[in-house]
Amino acid sequence: MEKFLAAVRNMFNVPDLRRRIFFTLGLLAVYRFGAHVGAPGINKPRLEEVWRDVAGTLLGVLDLFSGGNFRTISVFALGVTPYITASIILQLMTVVSPQLKKLQEEGEMGRQKINQWTRYLTVGLAMVQTWFVAHWLQVNGVGAPTWGFLFSTMLTLTTGTMFVMWLGEQITERGIGNGISLLIFAGIVIGLPSGAQQVLEKVRGGDTMEVLGVIALVAALIAIIAFIVFVESARRKIPVSYAKRHVGRQLVGGQQTTMPLKINMGGVIPVIFASSVLSMPQSLFAAFPPDPSAVNTTTWGKIWSFFQTFHASDPYYELIFLSLIIFFTFFYVSIVFNVEEVADNLRKHGGFMPGIRPGRATAEHLNSILTRLTTVGAIYLALVAFVPQFMLSGFKVARLPWIGTALDQFVSTTPGLSWIPNGMGYQFYFGGTSLLILVGVAMDTVAQIEAQLVMRNYEGFLGGGGRLRGRRA
Repeated sequence: MEKFLAAVRNMFNVPDLRRRIFFTLGLLAVYRFGAHVGAPGINKPRLEEVWRDVAGTLLGVLDLFSGGNFRTISVFALGVTPYITASIILQLMTVVSPQLKKLQEEGEMGRQKINQWTRYLTVGLAMVQTWFVAHWLQVNGVGAPTWGFLFSTMLTLTTGTMFVMWLGEQITERGIGNGISLLIFAGIVIGLPSGAQQVLEKVRGGDTMEVLGVIALVAALIAIIAFIVFVESARRKIPVSYAKRHVGRQLVGGQQTTMPLKINMGGVIPVIFASSVLSMPQSLFAAFPPDPSAVNTTTWGKIWSFFQTFHASDPYYELIFLSLIIFFTFFYVSIVFNVEEVADNLRKHGGFMPGIRPGRATAEHLNSILTRLTTVGAIYLALVAFVPQFMLSGFKVARLPWIGTALDQFVSTTPGLSWIPNGMGYQFYFGGTSLLILVGVAMDTVAQIEAQLVMRNYEGFLGGGGRLRGRRA
């Protein structure tokens, strides 16, 4: 603890680092101030009624990444969601577009060009999403059914998204880094006091089972956070040797090193992908609900009726959600880590893995290691996403085929298990996705601050005993 406090003091002893920290805190304060500026023409009482009806749906995903701004339809209602989506799309497009791939390999100039295209795509996506949001508000009576409200909402929310994107870029360039991630982090953290208050109210109730449930919840959260830190810091080190070679009159090379591969190379991106894909149908049906008289007679009405029961505690939802997480983990890792390109770069620089021939054999060896790591990483993400969600939202065992009715009767009548179908009744703040973001961003930020301290000959948070590594290490 003494070394930690000394590192905190050192943070503010370095003028440049102190300026960066205060700059970051100032922009985060601006971001939170914008959360209290509402979009024009919003019927607040009606909006609260609508949110009581859709609180348990996947629209909570949008509210999570907007830091609670979507719930109040503030000027920052969409947050950084369009920017994240645009960044992911362009990152995936580098695989199929030779022009983007060439730009990516051009260094700083190519990166600036891709960032410019990301901003343009963000504007387009924001306009499409804000149109859906405005239409959803009109359908539910939150906004006036006029073109003026539609246009003003689209203009306000799109402008707010671009301003949030600018804030994130400023924090990345002139602050302590990870601007977009820190904005999401701040939005989640701001809801933690409300979640903690709910926990305290459960304890003050005096019910023994409630107190035991809170203790189990806190213990599970601590265990999950420790598990996330352990896995995010884990590396599989592959030995690499470099042959000696002549450069001019000098003999260089002959060194031994390692190639560290993360267990979770996909980060939180696969969970975001899976949540976004599952939220699309509900967002569509929320904006375009069927005629109540035709719910059971038309195809659109039947599909809408199915998705009304499709929520976080539904077994079919969980099966699809976990399957999507595993699929996107393999899909994303195969894009961000090209084994053939890595093997070719090793060969060009005179590197090889002991006992493995350079070239194709090295690529196959890397691919076998990466497949095993990705399998473990996918299972890890699925567990972290499912366990907190199961504790909060429950699991509708009655919906299970064949054994559902008997199992539901058993858990409903057994003391200590009655919470399973409906969960513990807390808010979304402690969900698996939010925990992944909170822990991951905290690790990245602390690692960057520690790197700044070590670079200026100060001891980091761990003193001389080691370096704290973030997700990108």
